[in-house]
Amino acid sequence: MAKKAVASLQTGAKRLTKAIKMVKSDKSGGYTFVESVMDPAKVQDFLSKK
Repeated sequence: MAKKAVASLQTGAKRLTKAIKMVKSDKSGGYTFVESVMDPAKVQDFLSKK
């Protein structure tokens, strides 16, 4: 079961979003978390990428 979390961060005039997704590792078969801080318009591209 994959979960995703998105938190909004505001720094001055810029608005940033921290996106976290679970990615399955090919080597071990376990899951790892990938975190990234980005522009809110790019969140859907980040979450849909493998």
